Amino acid sequence: MEIAALVSGGVDSSVVVHRLKEAGHDPVVFYIRIGMEKEDGYVDCPAEEDIEIASFIAGKYGCRFEIVSLHEEYWEKVVSYTIDSVKRGLTPNPDVMCNRYIKFGCFEDRWGRDFTKIATGHYATTTEIEGKTWLSTARDALKDQTDFLAQITNLQITKLMFPIGHLLKSEVRAIAEAQRLPSARRKDSQGICFLGKINYSRFIERYLGRRPGRIIEQETGRTVGHHNGYWFHTIGQRKGLGLGGGPWFVVRKDIEQNLIYVSNGYDPEAQYGSTVEMHGFHFITEDPWGTLDKAREITFKIRHTPDFMPGRISRTGDLYRIDSDHKIQGIASGQFAVVYDRKRRLCIGSGMIG
Repeated sequence: MEIAALVSGGVDSSVVVHRLKEAGHDPVVFYIRIGMEKEDGYVDCPAEEDIEIASFIAGKYGCRFEIVSLHEEYWEKVVSYTIDSVKRGLTPNPDVMCNRYIKFGCFEDRWGRDFTKIATGHYATTTEIEGKTWLSTARDALKDQTDFLAQITNLQITKLMFPIGHLLKSEVRAIAEAQRLPSARRKDSQGICFLGKINYSRFIERYLGRRPGRIIEQETGRTVGHHNGYWFHTIGQRKGLGLGGGPWFVVRKDIEQNLIYVSNGYDPEAQYGSTVEMHGFHFITEDPWGTLDKAREITFKIRHTPDFMPGRISRTGDLYRIDSDHKIQGIASGQFAVVYDRKRRLCIGSGMIG
């Protein structure tokens, strides 16, 4: 097989190259530059150290190494989407869009099409059922990243390889240590994919500025604080509000009036819901039910977490609805609800929460 290995400089993708070589493959190592470098010198994602490590990995295993740039495509399909979503009061998920449109979209169109498979360091697996490829969860539930991959297409999943999907994070680290890889003890990236080390609030302020407004207690209507713009806050947020006597949670935003509504928990209905509505739904491999003339048993997530929620999915026209068996805190419009089978194994697809 001709395999393209996407290496970011982190320990996970570094071990991918080792695993591929161990299996007898000779991958071509690609580093994708997607940081936003502006003419005024503002750089969101410095890449020098990442490139140095990726180059070392390629050299250590005798692989061809290429640096490719998708700056413009990234701005158009991911960054602009993020800024526009935040401005409209939504909670975006740029990592989901990056995987579908950049790593496995634009990269495939320009370079990946020349390869049989594309290998990445995502914690995910694939499962073959009756000749069809399904995205499936990783062995390490704490690191599972299938929710970030829930908008990829059927064509993309059939071409992807996840060489570390059956490993625990501790095992990946151990392999890196044993092979003396420079990324062995490197900390995992905690930020949004395109932000690198830049603070999220600083990024938002750069493009949307500040707009001071009031923070109002949901139950009483009294002003309990002030904020610098509704776009700095998301439904379900607990930290960063600057309020005493909490814990306080953001439960609602009034975009036109620039108001943030919070609750400190004595009205559970203000914080929790049991219904998630999505306008449209993306099936990765296929619709496993054929029709949703009746509710189907599923598990799902509405944020990146190792925990699955049990519930049922149904459809009325273009509206898909999840009814949860348990109350859910922080249902945020703009995020993706990711649907799995009842066994928490197969990732069926996702829909944007309305």
